[in-house]
Amino acid sequence: MSEFRAEVREQPEAAARLLAAAPGALRRAAAALRRHRPAGMVIAARGSSDHAATYAKYLFEIRNSVPVALAAPSAFTLYRRPPALRRFGVLAISQSGSSEDVVEVVAEARRQGAPTVAITNDPDSRLAAEAEHVLDLAAGRERSVPASKTYTSSLLMLVMLSQAMHPDLELAAALNDVPAAIDRVLHLEPQLDEAGLVLQGGADDPGSPGQRPGGGTPPSEKAQRLAVLGRGFNLATAQEVALKVMETCSVVAESRTVADFLHGPIAVVGPGFPVLLIEAAGPTLGDMRALAARLTELGAGVVTLTDGARGGGKADTVVRVLTGLPEILTPIPFAVAGQLLALRMALRLGVDPDRPRGLRKVTVTR
Repeated sequence: MSEFRAEVREQPEAAARLLAAAPGALRRAAAALRRHRPAGMVIAARGSSDHAATYAKYLFEIRNSVPVALAAPSAFTLYRRPPALRRFGVLAISQSGSSEDVVEVVAEARRQGAPTVAITNDPDSRLAAEAEHVLDLAAGRERSVPASKTYTSSLLMLVMLSQAMHPDLELAAALNDVPAAIDRVLHLEPQLDEAGLVLQGGADDPGSPGQRPGGGTPPSEKAQRLAVLGRGFNLATAQEVALKVMETCSVVAESRTVADFLHGPIAVVGPGFPVLLIEAAGPTLGDMRALAARLTELGAGVVTLTDGARGGGKADTVVRVLTGLPEILTPIPFAVAGQLLALRMALRLGVDPDRPRGLRKVTVTR
């Protein structure tokens, strides 16, 4: 079993562990933010953590009525012209806690007197040392290059922080259902393998001899490009799934919100163009269904990941993830489904998903 697959399958336990261990630190961080009464939140992140920041933007704006801006870390490092942060709460998300630019955002915010919170899987990292409050993901060591359990733990920590700031009994109960929802996704690997075959143009048998190192045939022309689309809370899911496919399969996968996709990028869609739609019950569902119908008319190969028992609209292939969760929490099990989808696509191509070409586990930027 690959390290990536093993770590994907650790996520129910990681979620349960986080739910049990984090409340004390969360209460302190939430209390500090409430005392400050921030005009908004500024979030610094890179890579998969940047997608968690996208989720946080929807989460805190919709649920906590707090405006959220994503930091431009180069303003703090390369340009050395940081914005005024005193009136804001500053949140950094970094699995390793090692990115110099993310660390510098927190350090500058603290110098200016803003409350600072770090979400990281390494409580001994430089980022943790700079932040006033540290929220430890406690996900355990992640060895494979593509992030899995640290990403979903970041999402869970963010919604737990939101809940600590503004408690709600229904959300508290739903949070306890997250580990079981993730576990249900793990049983969908065969269906996700079939969905990956559709997105790869229906070619390439697993393990067939080919021209790629490690075996497997090179991807077909169709399989070298992919659109991954979501909206609302699941825009972050679209971003993360696209990244996982790019990392593991060396396929160009572009993520967009449905609204932005209709403002121009839809022009690239023609017969056979692969599109992955991520839909959840809620205000965005109508837009997702309407787009699925339009893409089908254009002849695209449409796969829909849905949490509805009768969802999926007019997609060619539907993978049903019966999460049992409110929309706000669906990005967590949906991300797990996307990880398994990327894994199956990589294995079909004969690619080692643990060690993507040209990547290392920790990427340091400044």
